[in-house]
Amino acid sequence: MATFLNLLIVGLATGAIYALIALGYTMVYGIIELINFAHGDIFTLGTFVTIAILSALGVTAANPPSVMSWVLVSELALACIGSFLFCAVLGVVIERVAYRPLRNAPRLAPLISAIGVSLVLQDVGKLWFGDTNVAFVSLPIGVVHTGLIDIDVINIFVLVVAIVLMVALHLLVTRTRIGRAMRAVAQDRDAAALMGVNVNLIIGFTFFVGAGLAGAAAFIYSLKFPNTYFYLGFQQGLIAFTAAVLGGIGNLVGAMFGGLLIGLIYSLVTLIPPTVLPHGGNAWNNAVIFAILILILVFRPSGLFGQNTPEKV
Repeated sequence: MATFLNLLIVGLATGAIYALIALGYTMVYGIIELINFAHGDIFTLGTFVTIAILSALGVTAANPPSVMSWVLVSELALACIGSFLFCAVLGVVIERVAYRPLRNAPRLAPLISAIGVSLVLQDVGKLWFGDTNVAFVSLPIGVVHTGLIDIDVINIFVLVVAIVLMVALHLLVTRTRIGRAMRAVAQDRDAAALMGVNVNLIIGFTFFVGAGLAGAAAFIYSLKFPNTYFYLGFQQGLIAFTAAVLGGIGNLVGAMFGGLLIGLIYSLVTLIPPTVLPHGGNAWNNAVIFAILILILVFRPSGLFGQNTPEKV
């Protein structure tokens, strides 16, 4: 029971990171119907920016802090904000350079452009930090002792930060003027433009927020996991994309729920013993996740929260 509860908490924390990344996929698809394959690589660069900012402040993996202090907390906050803003601006630049000129082109053109941008960002990461694992800073964060299990404080922190960001996004989209404009553009771009909505601005803002959430996810990923590498975003992006499809691509609540569910499945699969699956469930995490993606695409392409809608012309 203790092992199950520990894996449950770890799965929720990991799923919260997937949910933040999945929100970027679902926001972009919801507003321009494009699968932004570069999104995962924006996440990767966010992890590199986090390391670079902390290193500039003297917080490195080679010289980790021994105690938590308000100075360290402020440095972590600065790294989080820096990663968010860097990724957000990068997302806007990518939209302006690689996607906007192809907005009215055949659908294959922006898809190929997205794959090209993804490869470029991977090479940028490789040139920046090399093609080997890059260690994150190990923080002096303890555990919370309960009667049954010990909970890592970092898992609680990841969940709290992710939930705050997801609630903030939900309120932004449903309770603000710019959120109404985003929903209008997603529903009918031409009609929104006739009603005075600046479509280019709204699409750019959507990329800003979606990529910024990937930057925030990169920061909390750096706190929970030991290292990063230039190819990290490809794998994490595919898992987050699976979460978005599972919840219903284009549906924000679906992306949140899908991310948490995928994180739980990814974690709990490790309980499967080697007598059931060769080498145990830990060797089959990715296979299970992508099998879910295939099944969803075959039997319920609209996802758990999505609705079958006619294709936009």
